[in-house]
Amino acid sequence: MIHIVFNEADVEVLKQAITLDESLEGEIVCISDDYSIGPVQQLYEMEGREKRSDWFLRFFEGSEFEKKITDADKNDYDTIASVVGNLRRDENEVVWIWAAQNSKDVSGYYWTLHYLKEFSGRIFILYLNNLPFINEKGGLFYPVSLSEIPPKEFLKARKLARPITPSEFEVDPDEWEKLTQSEKPVRILEGGKKISLHDAEYLDSELKKFVTTDFQKVSKVTNQFQGKTKYTVSDAFLLWRIKKLGELETFELQGKSGFSKDLEVKLK
Repeated sequence: MIHIVFNEADVEVLKQAITLDESLEGEIVCISDDYSIGPVQQLYEMEGREKRSDWFLRFFEGSEFEKKITDADKNDYDTIASVVGNLRRDENEVVWIWAAQNSKDVSGYYWTLHYLKEFSGRIFILYLNNLPFINEKGGLFYPVSLSEIPPKEFLKARKLARPITPSEFEVDPDEWEKLTQSEKPVRILEGGKKISLHDAEYLDSELKKFVTTDFQKVSKVTNQFQGKTKYTVSDAFLLWRIKKLGELETFELQGKSGFSKDLEVKLK
């Protein structure tokens, strides 16, 4: 069994869940690039990959995110090549794709499916779409990422595993192909597996709601945005937009130079 997740934090919690249920035993791999932002045209060709890499370098060069972002592209192709190789060598091998209801997971699911369509019947999906779980305090909550789920709750989640249908292998890659035809760099999950396309400025007005007339850490602003809005976008993207709004003199920035969450921001 091979488990595919889309965030590094999800790897650790799934490892803990496996210790509670040996039937989950298997290799865990992470598709780490965030396909919900940035160019995705011709993504399965070298030209498209280079265009995507150049876009990220233009906006994130010199930042604390630069190496992580640029490594993700290469690592993902090595990772999926290894998964495909294992499936071809062992006809009994299966893949479980774990995805929560957020833009990164669903975009990653679409990206991954392109490579796995030849293995229909052996690819399973566990999509935690609007499903309640019990947190450490015993209360119900709806997770937007796998890492929010206590390991013991994964034992309930595993029952949701189902094969990806032949119809989904036809429809979902076509849906992703349509999304990749647009140059709009922001993909927002609207519900289910429906993704809408937007310009880079789409979330700026929402982001401004968390910036006050007093200086505060950028990390506080991004945490509030992540916790209080329905949008599931990366810290790197939000930091880029804050920097951009600083250049446009909508925000005033101070503190550590460069591209860091240690910056402080306030309304101009």
